Amino acid sequence: MKITDVRIRKIMSDGRLRAVVSVTVDDMLAVHDIKVVQGDERLFVAMPSRRDEGGIYRDIVHPISSEARRLFEESILEAYREQLILAETAAASTEPPETGEMPDTVIF
Repeated sequence: MKITDVRIRKIMSDGRLRAVVSVTVDDMLAVHDIKVVQGDERLFVAMPSRRDEGGIYRDIVHPISSEARRLFEESILEAYREQLILAETAAASTEPPETGEMPDTVIF
């Protein structure tokens, strides 16, 4: 099994939910609504789930082995961190210069 694509669909900063992700496996299967959640000690990946009749949430898709779970989690968290870096870089490049700074270009 190879994860061929990880797409960060949405990033959030409020609450424990940090991102919603889609993953493509072997260029053949897409899994949507995977969540990146801030736990008490670390970020973790929560697979798509649905509430059953008893009110308990159950995963509707999940890795079977610990190796597959590790592959999903590492791939997703790496893509999430890369997306955060890109967003920070983009925000820093669009910030106006601080008061008193000279602009990079001067037009005469």
